[in-house]
Amino acid sequence: MAEGPRNTGARTGAARRRILEAAARRFYADGIAATGIDAITADAGVAKMSLYNNFASKSALVSATLEARHAEWLALYARRARRAADPITRTLAVFDAYLDQAALAPDSGYRGDALLNAAAELPLGDPGREVVRRHSAEVDGILTASLRELTDRVRAERTAQLLSSVLHGALARSGLDADRRRLREARALALDLLASP
Repeated sequence: MAEGPRNTGARTGAARRRILEAAARRFYADGIAATGIDAITADAGVAKMSLYNNFASKSALVSATLEARHAEWLALYARRARRAADPITRTLAVFDAYLDQAALAPDSGYRGDALLNAAAELPLGDPGREVVRRHSAEVDGILTASLRELTDRVRAERTAQLLSSVLHGALARSGLDADRRRLREARALALDLLASP
């Protein structure tokens, strides 16, 4: 009697990836609350059971998509930072990574930063909001570390807070206006601030 094909985990991994990609697209385009599990499974081409075999709940799926967005941003930042020739360019790499991530969104449906959009939808205490908070804290830490190459600790921390506010304001406004130019303007402002004595 011949055995059927053995599941080596490759099928499960591929289904998980398709679910994450479909969920990320739907959450970004339509919002988390407006996106049902049926729409995600249809887009991913999987059965509902496959989704629940990979994610315990919709909340777990939301958190996983946000973790994936964070990892994507970190990779974009790392690539930019590796090419940076000096501390100012390394600091600006934070802005460049957000611009790179914004360029990945569809032109006709640009809605701003997926992490901030999710945080605006999720209630206090939701695990997804914690993912977004950790992302922001890590970005602030990266800014501070880059600025420490230029100045003392106190000034580096203050400047990092200022740049973080400029950045997050631009991220929010770019989503509101559906216009990536806000991020380019924020980068230019950051460069002005860093270049001034």
